Amino acid sequence: MFTDEAALEERLATPTPALTTDLTRLEGDLLVLGAGGKMGPSLCRLARRALDAAGRTDLTVYAVSRWSDRSAAEALQADGISTAAFDLMDPAADLATLPDAGNIVFMVGAKFGSAAAPSHAWAVNAALPDRVTRRWPHARIAAFSTGNVYPLVPVSSGGSTETDPVGPLGEYAMSCLGRERIFSHAALTRGTRITNIRLNYAVDLRYGVLADIAHRVQAGKPVDVTTGHANIVWQGYANEVALRSLLHATNEQPFTLNLTGPETASVRRIAHWFGQEFDQQPIIKGEEAPTALLSDASHCHALFGYPDTPLRTLIEWQADWLRRGLPLSGKPTKFQVRDGRF
Repeated sequence: MFTDEAALEERLATPTPALTTDLTRLEGDLLVLGAGGKMGPSLCRLARRALDAAGRTDLTVYAVSRWSDRSAAEALQADGISTAAFDLMDPAADLATLPDAGNIVFMVGAKFGSAAAPSHAWAVNAALPDRVTRRWPHARIAAFSTGNVYPLVPVSSGGSTETDPVGPLGEYAMSCLGRERIFSHAALTRGTRITNIRLNYAVDLRYGVLADIAHRVQAGKPVDVTTGHANIVWQGYANEVALRSLLHATNEQPFTLNLTGPETASVRRIAHWFGQEFDQQPIIKGEEAPTALLSDASHCHALFGYPDTPLRTLIEWQADWLRRGLPLSGKPTKFQVRDGRF
């Protein structure tokens, strides 16, 4: 259990032996673009810790963001990470002023508000990657994408695999597929080595599907189970896989990877588990639809191992976090959305 955010960050920044071993093979510095988001700071700390444990103190971890919260940047600097304040969407900003790097984790994205401002979503999600790959054509790039590029599939299917047809619904999902296509074009035409990571619902106790459900159960609010199933994965595992996937990045045909947990998790069951944790009966609204946004991450688990934090453990941690009154991000996932409008 975690007594505060510092303890949570410490857990998220603790590398596994497998990550440390992999990063001994890293060639060149690491540049994290969009490092100020929900997952970015912990990924940077994890990378720095793993590199130090691997004896790679010669490599620098650069964290790039607008850093509207300067304290977040200062905290990273205290942990040995070099930060750069930079607006990647500023047309006057010169990417050449950013450091050269042999490895890039691309975490920039626009999701919420994309239905009302689709051109912005396309500019961030699809146009920016072209500028990035032109600036760093010889880097290995692990680019965060989303499972939303797949269509809703039958709950009984086990989820979409990497070789299944895509079927994005809505501007956000379409622009994210556009991002993948632009990175793939760079791999084909410039030899940039790319990994496209299709992530479904990372959680870290301050945000995520579990936080969304738990908060509603604790507050006595209805939990809508129309979108009755979801994939969930611990953020620490997601960040580790993103870093390790750099070594699998390929040109011509990019390496594509579904990244999520092994379960097709039932929203109704999760709500009842939280009801037990909070000693109250959850209020259930609706009936489960036969389809959901689900991904099969068995290829990821075969390559990088199963997530080391089981779903029930995450539920226990999440309930304890809320009982202690520890903070939430205030940014719901909107995993219940079925029409692609975010």
